[in-house]
Amino acid sequence: MGSGPSDMKPAAQLASDLVLVGGGHAHALALRMLAMAPVAGLRITLVSPATHTPYSGMLPGLLAGHYSFAETHIDLAALCAWAGVRFIRTSITGLDPQQKTIAFSDRPPLTYDALSIDIGSQPDTASVPGAAEFSTPVKPVAALWSRWQNTLSGLESGARLAIVGGGAGSVELALAIAHVLSERNLAIDLYCGAPQILQGYNPRARRRVERALIDHGVHLHVDHRVARVKANALYLQGGAKAHYDELLWCTGASASPWLSDSGLPVDDRGFLAITDTLQSTGSAAVFAVGDCATQINHPRPKAGVYAVRQGPVLANNLRAYVLGQPLKSHAPQKRFLSLLSLGDKLAVADRGPFSASGAWVWRWKDRIDREFMRRFSHPPVMPDTTPGSSVPAANPIQAPCGGCGAKLAPAELSAVLAGLRQRYPKATQADNGPTLGSDDAAVVMTPEPMLLQSVDSLRALVSDPYLMGQIAANHALSDLYACGSTPVSAQALVTLPFSTAHVGAGDLEQMLAGSLSIFEKAGCVLLGGHSMQGPECQLGFVVNGLSGERSLPKHGLRPGDSLILTKPLGTGLLFAAQMQGRADGGDIEAAIESMLVSNAVGAQLAVEHGATAVTDVTGFGLAGHLIEMLGEEAGASLNLAAVSLLPGANEAITTGIHSSGFAGNYALVADRCEADVAVTDAAAILFDPQTSGGLLIGVSADRSRALVQALNDQGIEGAVIGVVTESPALVWA
Repeated sequence: MGSGPSDMKPAAQLASDLVLVGGGHAHALALRMLAMAPVAGLRITLVSPATHTPYSGMLPGLLAGHYSFAETHIDLAALCAWAGVRFIRTSITGLDPQQKTIAFSDRPPLTYDALSIDIGSQPDTASVPGAAEFSTPVKPVAALWSRWQNTLSGLESGARLAIVGGGAGSVELALAIAHVLSERNLAIDLYCGAPQILQGYNPRARRRVERALIDHGVHLHVDHRVARVKANALYLQGGAKAHYDELLWCTGASASPWLSDSGLPVDDRGFLAITDTLQSTGSAAVFAVGDCATQINHPRPKAGVYAVRQGPVLANNLRAYVLGQPLKSHAPQKRFLSLLSLGDKLAVADRGPFSASGAWVWRWKDRIDREFMRRFSHPPVMPDTTPGSSVPAANPIQAPCGGCGAKLAPAELSAVLAGLRQRYPKATQADNGPTLGSDDAAVVMTPEPMLLQSVDSLRALVSDPYLMGQIAANHALSDLYACGSTPVSAQALVTLPFSTAHVGAGDLEQMLAGSLSIFEKAGCVLLGGHSMQGPECQLGFVVNGLSGERSLPKHGLRPGDSLILTKPLGTGLLFAAQMQGRADGGDIEAAIESMLVSNAVGAQLAVEHGATAVTDVTGFGLAGHLIEMLGEEAGASLNLAAVSLLPGANEAITTGIHSSGFAGNYALVADRCEADVAVTDAAAILFDPQTSGGLLIGVSADRSRALVQALNDQGIEGAVIGVVTESPALVWA
C-alpha cells in the first residue's frame, strides 16, 4: 500500500528563539543541560566571536605548559553540533531590548524571544592613559592564548616583561610565565597598586604565593600604581618610571560598553543589573550571568566560580521562562574555595581561615578541572531526533551529508540524463550548443557576449543562516567563473524549516543578506526567487553571466598539460566528521573560510595565462571532475603530495571518516584507474565531495610556473598537482 500525504509526519515547527550571547562557563553548562531535555518548538542559538572558549581555571596550566590547548578549551562549535544548537561566530555590537534584537557589524540584527548574556569582562585600560594602546590585555580570556603567542614572539632573551595587576589572575599568570620561560633569562615585574597582592586572601596563602614569586624570580612591586603608559615605559604615581619590553594588563574588570548603551539598568561600573532569577531588572526576557552581570541583592567579586554555580539555575530558568512556568531564585555563596597554581605543579588552597599548599593541592585542583572539562569533551550520546528513528547520533552508520556531499551519486545521475537525452532529444540538445548535463554553465543566448546560465542548490551544512547564504552564493557563482563568465544576475530558491511567521522571516532575512554580501562584491544582482517551507533548510541560485573576450572551456586538455588546483580539499570529510561529533571547531572554521574564497580572481588569471580547460571542484570530487575534463581519450598522473588538504582532513581520513558521496565518486572513475592502484588514505581525498571548492586548471607546462606564481601573489594557494597523459588511465602516487 503506497503512502500518501496523510501518512507523512510533518517536522516540528519552530515557534520561538532563545539566543545565548557569549561562550562563558555558565552558558556552556546551561547549553548542555538544555540539550539533554529539549523544549519542543524552541530553537537555541549560541553567538560567540570564537569557536573555542577557555576554562579559566586551567589557563595558567596552559601557559605553564602543563596542558594542551584542547585540554583547556571548550569546543563551542562541536558542543553546538552535538546539542543541535545553531552556532554563529561573530561579535555583538548592540542590543535593543524594546525590539528584541541584537546587532552585529557584519549582518542584519538577530531577533530573540529570550536572550541570555555571558560575555565576561575586559581589563580596565580606559582609566590609565596609554594602557589600551601599548599593553596586551589578559581579558577577554577567550583569545588569551593567541594574544600570548603574539607577545611571546616578541620576547627575546634578556627582555623585561611587565604585568600590571595584583589579583589571583595576574599572580598565576606571572608564575606560569616564569615557569615556562625559566631558561630564557627573562626579567618579570609584577606591579600592584595596592599595599599587598591577593586582597581578601588568607595571610598564610598570601605568604605562600609571595614565596613562590621569589622562587621563580618574579619581582613584586606593591604600592606601585601605574598612572600612565607609553611605549616601553610605565609612569607610576609619585613620578617614578619603569622600563618594559612587553606589557600584560591584568587589572580589575570593566564592562563592555554596549551593555549600558542598550538602555538596560547597569550598576555603577556598567555591568548589567540582574535579579535573583538572573533576569535583567529592566527586561524579563533578558538573562545575564558571569562577570558581565551584578546580582543586585548579592553582589560578589568577578570570579569564574560564581558563573559555574549559576549555570544550572540559568538552564532551569530559561526553560521555565519560555514555557511560562515559575522561575527559581539563586543565592550565590559568600565564600568559595580558591585554588591558585604556583607555576610548577604546586598550588595553594584558600577558603576563609583554611589554607594549604603543595603538590597534593595541585593534583586536587587538576582533578576538579579535568572533571569539569570532561562534561564537554565527552558528552553523552544524544538520541536522533529524526521522526521514527531509533539510531543514536553517535552510531557509526553514515548519515546523509549536507552541501555537495548530498549530491545524487554520479553514476545514477549520468544514467538518468543519458536516458532523457535519448527520449527527449529536442528538449535536451540546444542548437549548436551543449547537451543536458554536459557543462558547468549553459549558453542561453547568443551572439557575443553570450549569456550563460547555471544553477546550484545546497542542503544546509552550517547552522548559521547568514553564513549559509554566503557559501551557497559563492558556490553558485563558481560555475560562471569556471567558464570565464562575469556574473550579472541571480534568482534564489529558498526552503526554510517549518516555523512560525516571525521565526521564518528572520531566517530568510539572514540567509538572503549573506548571499547579497557575496553577490554585491561580484557585481551580481539578485532579481527575485521563490521561498517555501520544508523539513530542513536548503538554498539554491540560478545565476546568469556574460561571456568575456575569451571563454574557459571545461574540455580540451592536452597531453603534457599541467594540472593546477587553487584550494585545499577536505570539506566533505570535515563536515561528515562534524556530523559524527569528531571534528574540531577550528578545523570547521578553516573549511568555512576556504569555502568563502571566491574563484573570480583564479579564473581571471587562468584566462590571462591561456588555460586550456577549467572546472570548479565540487560534488564529484577532484577525480570525478578531472575525468569530466579529460574525456575518453586522455588520462592524468597525479602527485598526491602536492594536493593541499584542509586542517583536520587527513586526521578524518585516517580514522575512517568519509562523506556520504565518497563511494559514488569512486565508482564514477573506478574503470579509469589501473588495477593495481589502491585507494589508500592519501588517495581517498581525490573522491571527497567539495562544497565551494577551488578551480582545477589545465595549462600548458611552459605556462604553469607563471600561473602558479600569479595565483600565489594574489593569496591563492595554487599548486601543480599533476600532468595530463596520453593514456586514458588515471594514476596517482
